[in-house]
Amino acid sequence: MRILHTMLRVGDLDRSIAFYTDVLGMKLVSRSDFPGGRFTLAFVGYEDDAAASPAAARTPLIELTHNWDTPAYELGNGFGHVAVEVDDAYAMCDAIKARGGRVVREAGPMQHGTTVIAFAEDPDGYRVELIQKHA
Repeated sequence: MRILHTMLRVGDLDRSIAFYTDVLGMKLVSRSDFPGGRFTLAFVGYEDDAAASPAAARTPLIELTHNWDTPAYELGNGFGHVAVEVDDAYAMCDAIKARGGRVVREAGPMQHGTTVIAFAEDPDGYRVELIQKHA
């Protein structure tokens, strides 16, 4: 068994794809419209799984679901964040800001530990934790 993907509902699919690809450096694996259901699914991730279907991807993906008739969602208080491992959290924060992204917690050690983390926020308000690789 393995994790295939995490699904996030998004209000503006193109804006969300731009954040995950242009700001966080992921690749668009697939995008499919479902006119009968009035929704579009887009899968993004870090590995070059562009030739594979999302189910055949070698690494977990993020599924961005856009319901055509829903322009925005309330996040609620149950969802935490998506975590991404980075080589240098400080440099990644600088890159995110330079690309127009929003950093909501600058890079630095955890309050009760030594792991360096940071948080960015996507256009829909979902948090993405950046966890620096240990040396």
